[in-house]
Amino acid sequence: MKKLGFGMMRLPKSDKDDETSIIQEEVDKMADLFLEKGFTYFDTAYVYHDGKSEGAFKKAVADKHPHEDYQIADKLPIFAIKKAEEMEPIFQEELERLGVDYIDYFLIHNVSGFSDHALKNTDPFKFGVEKKAEGKVKHVGFSSHADAKYIEDVIKQHPDMDFIQLQINYLDWENDAIQSKECYEVACKYNLPVIVMEPLKGGFLANVPKEAEKLMRDYNGQSPVEWAFRFLISLDNVMMVLSGASSYEQLKENIEIFEDIKPLNDEELEILRKVREIINANIAIDCTGCNYCLSSCPQNILIPKLFNMYNEDMIQNPGPTEFTAVGNAYVNYAKEAKHGLASDCIDCQACIPKCPQHINIPEELVKVKDHFETPLYGFNQQEE
Repeated sequence: MKKLGFGMMRLPKSDKDDETSIIQEEVDKMADLFLEKGFTYFDTAYVYHDGKSEGAFKKAVADKHPHEDYQIADKLPIFAIKKAEEMEPIFQEELERLGVDYIDYFLIHNVSGFSDHALKNTDPFKFGVEKKAEGKVKHVGFSSHADAKYIEDVIKQHPDMDFIQLQINYLDWENDAIQSKECYEVACKYNLPVIVMEPLKGGFLANVPKEAEKLMRDYNGQSPVEWAFRFLISLDNVMMVLSGASSYEQLKENIEIFEDIKPLNDEELEILRKVREIINANIAIDCTGCNYCLSSCPQNILIPKLFNMYNEDMIQNPGPTEFTAVGNAYVNYAKEAKHGLASDCIDCQACIPKCPQHINIPEELVKVKDHFETPLYGFNQQEE
């Protein structure tokens, strides 16, 4: 099985603010190319695209191809489950949405301290193992953004797991909050194959600072995306790398990279260490754009979108009187009046426990407000 997986969390949309507006024709073309090139692993979840991702997979893949030609991964949303009896109906709904009789890789979704309440009231791990015994699931595992100690405790309590899905990329490898390296080492300790999520950190590693990109291209002419993927292929216990392509061209580029991908050599690993230092000196907010925070915001602020704008602008390091394209994009966002501005945050902190990256979101929104909502862009800042 080739190691590139088709992540269906960030599919092409006709309306950037509407997660359900999936462009099915584009997804169909992408899935056709993916399978044609010999790649077979698709990853989705009950909640992706507000519940529409699974149906997009059905139309693009399950309705057209026999199941033996692909593998599908789906997830049990324990964060939305309060009682054990809710698991079976959701599982059956997933099968129906996907258009399949069984799920190849079934994950307990986002196991962390935030989901402890659900784990106490239900036993999703036992449920997954039972589904495997019934033949409705081929492999059962879990995804997590938790720290290494928490993950090891979960593995000890549930030794019958077949695999684990972790956030790993070269930038997070030595990040004290994310602990990618430590989590990977725990998986290796217990012989659990690793499926990688966020290999490009929500697309961030595709657009690194110019100084960092120059180091990469000067050495071997390869793009930042290729370097990021090659880092992961260098890890022996990685069985699959998920990439959530949001366009045909992105997927095509990923496929071309993986058709002849090779691990990094020692010199390249040293260059990547320098690249990491450059990025860390420039990165402002460690957001991957997972959107988990959105449902908790009473002000309807598109938090990941604003953080992405801020990061992009800070990488360019504009002066206080320098009008930028990103700043103009913030102005356009403000004019739409569909969503809250950074200044609309009421510091309720409901978003903080939802964030897998452990970001103090209200605190960072103040920085976004101070950066963009200035007289330069037509905002009247008044002292409170």
